[in-house]
Amino acid sequence: MSDVTASEGSQAKVPATAPGGGFRLPAGTPSLATVWDTIRRGDIALALGVMIILVVLILPMPAMMLDMFLAISIIFSVLILMTGLFIQKPLEFSSFPTVLLIATMLRLALNLASTRLILANGHEGTDAAGEVIEAFGHFVMGGNFIIGIIVFSILVIVNFVVITKGSGRIAEVAARFTLDAMPGKQMAIDADLSAGLIDEGTARQRRRDLEDESSFFGAMDGASKFVRGDAIAGLLITFINIIGGIIIGVAQMDLSFSQAATTYTLLTIGDGLVSQIPALIVSTAAGLLVSKAGVAGSADKALGRQLSGYPKALGMSSFVMVTLAMLPGIPMIPFLGLAGLAGYLAYRSSKTQRVAAEEVRMAEVAAAEPAKPTEPPVTESLKMDELRIELGYALLPLINGQSADGDQLTEQIKALRRQLAADLGILMPPVRILDNIQLGANDYVIKVKEVPAGNGQLFPSHYMVMDPAGGQVKLPGTHTTEPTFGLPATWVEGQYREDAALRGYTVVDPATVLATHLTETIRGNVSELLTYADVQKLLKEITGEQAKLVEDIVPSQITVSGIQRVLQALLAERISVRDLGTILEGVAEATGFTRNPAMIAEHVRTRLARQISAANQAPGGYLPLIALSPQWEQAFIESIVGDGEERSLAMAPSKLQEFVRLVRDAFEQAAQAGEVPVLLTSPQSRPFVRSIVERFRAHTTVMSQNEVHPRARLKTVGSV
Repeated sequence: MSDVTASEGSQAKVPATAPGGGFRLPAGTPSLATVWDTIRRGDIALALGVMIILVVLILPMPAMMLDMFLAISIIFSVLILMTGLFIQKPLEFSSFPTVLLIATMLRLALNLASTRLILANGHEGTDAAGEVIEAFGHFVMGGNFIIGIIVFSILVIVNFVVITKGSGRIAEVAARFTLDAMPGKQMAIDADLSAGLIDEGTARQRRRDLEDESSFFGAMDGASKFVRGDAIAGLLITFINIIGGIIIGVAQMDLSFSQAATTYTLLTIGDGLVSQIPALIVSTAAGLLVSKAGVAGSADKALGRQLSGYPKALGMSSFVMVTLAMLPGIPMIPFLGLAGLAGYLAYRSSKTQRVAAEEVRMAEVAAAEPAKPTEPPVTESLKMDELRIELGYALLPLINGQSADGDQLTEQIKALRRQLAADLGILMPPVRILDNIQLGANDYVIKVKEVPAGNGQLFPSHYMVMDPAGGQVKLPGTHTTEPTFGLPATWVEGQYREDAALRGYTVVDPATVLATHLTETIRGNVSELLTYADVQKLLKEITGEQAKLVEDIVPSQITVSGIQRVLQALLAERISVRDLGTILEGVAEATGFTRNPAMIAEHVRTRLARQISAANQAPGGYLPLIALSPQWEQAFIESIVGDGEERSLAMAPSKLQEFVRLVRDAFEQAAQAGEVPVLLTSPQSRPFVRSIVERFRAHTTVMSQNEVHPRARLKTVGSV
């Protein structure tokens, strides 16, 4: 063994020896582990696989390597078929068009590689293109190449004419119908989302599934052409190989025509079978996949469930098999065996259906049985009804049946909910109606947060009649007082209804009396019914540019609780908060100089001047006023003590009594003149005047001069 030496300055390199005596790779050479890790990456492996397929199209392949790749093609086709059988729905194999393209390219590349070996080495014998092709040729042909040609032709016809054509048609129709139905399915998803049946995440997932479904069936429509083209290419390649092989064998290799025909036909038919059998398997998988669009579950469960779902069909099949077995010349054993199997399956299926029907019946009976009363948890006692109506037992027909004129109390409460939403801009909380045996038979109580806020008496079969002039009704009946406004009224029987209407009286049915009382009770306590959750819901429903305003001021300038207190202050004086955008703009302005919710509410009132003025206009289109005199204005301003948010009113009790008397007299004189005026004060004194007036005239509107809209027509009907 000679030593390898290098002279000084030579660039020759020698492999370094490892400690164990072996060779060590030069520095910078990637190790086998690094190469294996690179191949294990999915994207690199797929790219290498596609490149190998393309290389096979160009470079010759040894027979041993061709055998390996043919085995890979067969197992790959079987894997595709098994996956198509076991998936639950087609979208689980959405990569099928790509897999189909790769499988088709692999078979065509192997066809070309085998063609090169057959034409180049076919004269050497039937193993020229590898053992796999030789084995398929001998096994199918049985020593007769005519049989091989016929078998191969039948396989091509089955694949090309039956399976491929049917799969392509199904894929084409499925793609067309899926695309046509896509707008309707999208509208159904939007409708379910709007109705609250699904959430945004579910809707997004359903839209994504819909898009994947349309893309999948559209791709399957095109991918079916791969299978069709593969079948045609296989037929042409086989024909070319036979003709070309016979020509090469006879003209170039000095074989007889019989030897050339036998050898090249065996090789070509074997090659065609090795290609057509995987193609047939993949075509079957494609047909299963596109025909499974409306079947849920794996193929075995779906087919078994549907074929065995009708025992009568299995029974009739068994009867037909027995009849055929009785015909002369028909072998009895296979037909009677199949008849017995079909009959057994019919019996089992019928028994299974009876057991299932019995279980359903028992479940329905169990559901119909009254459940044993369970003791409610202690936490149920902590829940509080925001609005509750308690009725005596004689008033139950108002909710169980109908009132005198046909309107149920529950229907009137629904209408009241819509009316309050339009008038005040808030949603009325649910009203709980229940009976109370501790009440009188005709009594009712309205409770706000389980505290009585109003009560009265109703007579379901009678009508409440009132004189618009305020006098006593001159009709036979039970005299009473209207529970909402305290006016004289009379309960009369139904036979006097038309007579009362002819006399000009106001006639009201019991359900309307209770609904009116409930309405005024809610309006008087609406500020207490506006919860933190209600305000949050109102803010979330704001859209567009106003939503940006909410983000700017909450919580950096004011909290949700602060907005709640501002809205409660407005609702306490029956000012609608429906124009929430304007209110928030006023809040944003006021928070620049104060954080006091009461002062913020006063500033917001000036932004709502148009709304407040319009709400208090008289039928003549003018705003009737009772002005606070300068003397009283001065008296109130001098009685205000404290600074900023600590201001309060410190007026002598005698002075307050005199003010109350003057206000009451002024409004009574205005009422006699047919006017419903507002009390007009200065902005500084308005909150304090309102706090006094609301104690004896809760419905009286107190406005400041800043709240009078510039275009409002004014009419002064008195002064204090």
